[in-house]
Amino acid sequence: MNTADLGLPVDVPSTALFTDQYELTMLRAALAAGTAGRHSVFEVFTRRLPDGRRYGVVAGTGRVLDAVENFRFDAGVLDFLRDQHIVDEPTLAWLADYRFSGDIWGYPEGEVYFPGSPIMRVEGSFAECVLLETVILSILNHDSAIAAAASRMASAAGPRPLIEMGARRTHELAAVAAARAAYVGGFATTSDLAAGFRYGIPTVGTSAHAFTLLHDHERDAFRAQVDSLGSGTTLLVDTYDVAEAVRTAVEVAGPELGAVRIDSGDLLLVAHRVRQQLDELGATGTRIVVTSDLDEYAIASLAAAPVDAYGVGTQLVTGSGHPTASMVYKLVARAESDDPGAPLVPVAKKSSGGKTSVGGRKWAARRVDSHGYAEAEVVGTGPVPAALADRQLLIELVKGGEVVAREPLDVARDRHAAARAALPLSATQLSRGEPVLPTEYATGGSGS
Repeated sequence: MNTADLGLPVDVPSTALFTDQYELTMLRAALAAGTAGRHSVFEVFTRRLPDGRRYGVVAGTGRVLDAVENFRFDAGVLDFLRDQHIVDEPTLAWLADYRFSGDIWGYPEGEVYFPGSPIMRVEGSFAECVLLETVILSILNHDSAIAAAASRMASAAGPRPLIEMGARRTHELAAVAAARAAYVGGFATTSDLAAGFRYGIPTVGTSAHAFTLLHDHERDAFRAQVDSLGSGTTLLVDTYDVAEAVRTAVEVAGPELGAVRIDSGDLLLVAHRVRQQLDELGATGTRIVVTSDLDEYAIASLAAAPVDAYGVGTQLVTGSGHPTASMVYKLVARAESDDPGAPLVPVAKKSSGGKTSVGGRKWAARRVDSHGYAEAEVVGTGPVPAALADRQLLIELVKGGEVVAREPLDVARDRHAAARAALPLSATQLSRGEPVLPTEYATGGSGS
């Protein structure tokens, strides 16, 4: 099943109001001024990575495509805008027929990015492009932040699988998006059933402490779970005494017990003790899963521990301290007039405070060294140098308003693993550092 065809994971008639009011007031004024139809180029980029991070991860692209397709002003939405006096009647009439008919290019989902990377480029009339700013940014900023945290955790975990368990730590709809982004970043499974239904992500889960506390004895809880789920289940062993629980778990399930989960205490010490105890009891194949407010640093500290899998919640769904990617959506070029043949003019904000940008429609390519590892992110306007022609990063996502680049989520997940592996080795270091690749600008031409 192509889960992208299921529609949005929210029960709303459209995504048109997932926006800021000033998008509509700008539209109203531009329509009245006669400038709304000028061909325009908007780009999504970030001026800097979160402090200390070495690379970013593009995530949410598939959700952006869903949002653009569902950006429709139906009767209820138009009535709301009319009742609130947000726009006038000519603008309402224009919105009633709104369908994005332009082009969107972008880094493919799962790709890495750096400061200045043109992560997404939206082209069309000013009117149709400006309306998409907020919904595109809300998706990319959230999902890319989660995917970057997930990627760091996956690097720290190595071959050990990661379980996404953050649904109870964020908004119920954000939890679904977070599980999707975590999967792109390298997580193997999720506890969130909505994410499993919506995106086909493998789901896992067995029991919580409440199930043990429900029963008169821990043995009764273990017996009930094994009888229901089989001996391959995962038993939670830290409700009372861990050593006694492990002994009881093996007695109930036998040496073929699937796994035990540890959710508290000194995880490094407890994991070693539990592994030794399991082996002494003959349960040499029983895996150890650890949870308990993990982040990439805690995961790295357990690298030498006999741990088989990690469950991560709070730190993942909050971006491990960086809940946004700080991306912006800026007009970088626009036509001199409404004439379809009018040339594009590069435009850019020029101000103090680090908020300047580079005008012109951009391309991006990743230069590699003689060993095939990335050595620079090259961003430019005008012709693409022949040496970089086959290293370009942007792909066509929407053409003439039609989505042309849907793909299974596993493709994005595999792409990220390959992209991260192609970076210099220092990219996977958890210590604070500068972006692992420099961004070089190769400007030239008008940007058209």
